Order: sequence, then C-alpha cells, then structure tokens
Amino acid sequence: MITETELQEIRNLLNKAENPLFLFDDDQDGLCSFLVLWKYTQKGKGMPIKGQLNEAIAEKVIRENADLIIILDKAVIEEDFVMAIKTPIIHIDHHFPLIIKSPHYHYYNPRKENDEDNRPTSYWAYQVTKKDMWIAMIGIIGDWYIPPDLIEDFQKQYPGLILEAKHPGQIMFDTNFGILIRSFIFSLKGKSQDSKQCIKVLTRIESPWEILKQETARGKFVWKHFSEMEKKYQKTLEEAKKVKTKNKILLYTYPSSQDSFTSLISNEIIYRRPEKIVIIGRIKDDKVVMSLRSTKIKLPDIIKKSLEGLTGYGGGHDLACGANVLNEEFGIFIAKFKKLVAEANKK
Repeated sequence: MITETELQEIRNLLNKAENPLFLFDDDQDGLCSFLVLWKYTQKGKGMPIKGQLNEAIAEKVIRENADLIIILDKAVIEEDFVMAIKTPIIHIDHHFPLIIKSPHYHYYNPRKENDEDNRPTSYWAYQVTKKDMWIAMIGIIGDWYIPPDLIEDFQKQYPGLILEAKHPGQIMFDTNFGILIRSFIFSLKGKSQDSKQCIKVLTRIESPWEILKQETARGKFVWKHFSEMEKKYQKTLEEAKKVKTKNKILLYTYPSSQDSFTSLISNEIIYRRPEKIVIIGRIKDDKVVMSLRSTKIKLPDIIKKSLEGLTGYGGGHDLACGANVLNEEFGIFIAKFKKLVAEANKK
C-alpha cells in the first residue's frame, strides 16, 4: 500500500506548488486522478499523455515552467525523461514498479511493497484528498476494481447510482453509474479541441447529477459530447460483437478512421464473454494498437514473448493489457500469441 506518511508527503508537495503540471494517462483512471488532485489544489493545468513519457515530451514539459510535475497512472517512463527535468516530480502509479533513482523523483506505487495490491491511481488520489469520492469512484470502477472500503459509503452518499456492486463490468455496462463512467472516458475522445474543452468543464462539475440529469450548462455540455461519442461507440461495439470464433481468442480490428474505443470495447466484451481472451485492435498508421483482456490466463508474459523479435511493446495488469506492433508483423504476433495461450491452457 501507499502509507499515510507517503500520502502526507504528496499533500505537502501539492500544497507548496504554485504552478503544478499534471501529466495523466489518457484513460478514466488517469483523468479522474487528475480531477481529484486538481480540485484539491485548484492550481496548474492538466495534460493527457498517450504512450510513454520520453525525452521528446520532456522538452514540452520544460516549456510549461511548472514548479511541480505530477505524473498519474503512467506505467512506462523513460529514465531520460526524469533526468531531463530538474523540477520535483511526483509519480503515482499502480502498474509494475519502476526503478528510477533521482533525488527530485518521488515515486509512489502500492505494488512496491505488495505486488498483489494494484488498487487504481484514482483510489490513491482520493486517499490524498478525501474529497470528490464520486469522481474517484469513476476512475476506480472504470479501472475494473470495486473498493470494499469505499463502496458502502459511496452508495449512502449517492443513492441510486449503484444498486448492486458484484462485478465492475456489471456497474460499467448495466447501471446509471456506467453511463457516468463512459461520459468521462468519452471526454478524452473526439477532436482534440473538444476533448480539451470537456476536461476543462469536468474540473468545474460539482455533482454527478449535473451530467446525468443535465442540471447545468456544464452538465449539458458533457452530456452532449457523451451522446455523440456513445453512438460511435455502440456502432463499433456491434461490429466487434458479430465476430464468431470457436477457439479461445476473440479478435477484432478496425481502422484508425474511427475513434479509439479499444479499451472500452475489450472490457465490455470480456464482461459479456468471460470464457474468451479478447483482443481489440485499432489499425493506426503503420501499427496495430491493441487492448487485451482475459479472466483467467495472465497476459503480460505471453505478450512479452509474443513481441520478441518484433517491433512493438506492451504490458499492464495480469488480466488487462495494452500492446502495439507493426501492422506488417501483426499476423506473426497473433500466431505466437495463440500458440502461447494454447500452451498455457494445457498447464
């Protein structure tokens, strides 16, 4: 776990900062972590980050003249990124622990002490602030985790949003709270300018009902964007659901001309089809960007071995990963992946 002493260290650094810069993963966990911490400080700006943090991104960060960098939910950071930045850095994550040593780099990850403790970054953001539980819960449940220490209190504070809490997929795809989760996810989708505006509006939203009941102009703005993206999502989802396969793996790819829904689609299909291993890929430029899901077979080692000798990278949690590989090597990756899954099934 992240200790109370470490949580206080984070609070102290946040409280001292006058111009913090939040770099967060472009998913619901990263976004909600940013929103919870930004609402606590009411200072600085946020920047969603796709892919790895590297030296090229460091140059952009330096130009922001921030006095504190807060990295949220980013699994992979190149050491060159840390060394290029002289500003103090807070990095809160819950993926496989990194080993980067620098006096200005402060790393917080529950898995450093207990590899089984992978509670989402938004859970720890809430532990820092103890405010805006509903936003934190969007990130937590959206990251496929139901916190036993928070769920009952949340249901009391926000009656009717989550009637049952047996499975994250049930909440995400069969309840009103799932609509709220998707509205946050979709705030990161679409045209860049629209996404920036959605994120800015979300920093001003005070209650879930603003969105679900469109009680304010802010809520109506987020709902309008959600409605437009939901239509696109459902169309792509329906195409993925048409895939018929007799083997263990359900594979669906779609072109980059469509918005990226790989993570959300893979989550919904694994919830509906838990007997499968799901691979949803989006063909983008010269590579295929994938979200992979499983309910039993652990994925990181299989992905790593499938990528050996190929151009790409991947990783994540035991049962939920991301990966990418060159389009021309995608067939090789899938063939190796299928073989390794078959071997794992025999064990």
